[in-house]
Amino acid sequence: MASIIAPSILSANFAQLGDDIKAVEKAGADWIHIDVMDGHFVPNLTFGAAVIAAVRAVTKLPFDVHLMIEKPELSIDQYIAAGADRITIHAEACVHLHRTVQYIKSKGLPVGVAINPATPVSALESIIHDLDLVLIMTVNPGFGGQSFIMHALDKLRQLTKMINEKGIGHIDVQVDGGINAETAALVREAGANVLVAGSAVFGAPSLEQAISSLR
Repeated sequence: MASIIAPSILSANFAQLGDDIKAVEKAGADWIHIDVMDGHFVPNLTFGAAVIAAVRAVTKLPFDVHLMIEKPELSIDQYIAAGADRITIHAEACVHLHRTVQYIKSKGLPVGVAINPATPVSALESIIHDLDLVLIMTVNPGFGGQSFIMHALDKLRQLTKMINEKGIGHIDVQVDGGINAETAALVREAGANVLVAGSAVFGAPSLEQAISSLR
């Protein structure tokens, strides 16, 4: 399965965000990954629906919106209105995970569920049939530029096994955190097909070469 490369604009230059998004589109990116952080669920504050709406016009690439926020069910509509093409929420942030997943699906968007490094894959067992994507966090969420957690490879293999044993059709398996050319090869071997990379793309001398290396 071909890899989907989703540069994370968390590592872009916020002063020229629109230009950076255009640049990674030209360089061959497949999706734009948008990490929304609230300063509560994770120890950082990034951007919200207003920024997403502002940059929606600069690219035709899908906006892959990753909500690292408490009570995401309260703000789903505003992110859809801002231009999200798919939304991923955290299992740890939702008291009523099934209800929130079903609400996003009712709005016609693909939906993903993310799990943090300390959350077992088994937490997904009762919801995975309803998902279009699972995001295995390969760092503790909140900041860019962190080192890849090697234990995530075991979780990816466990997830792949679960998907196969349950006879689920296609589901995207995404990784986010510490992804570079070296770790990209490892996560692909373990079952991932959607690679989120921030500093490995936006910090590279050549965007084209960085995306090509990840792919």
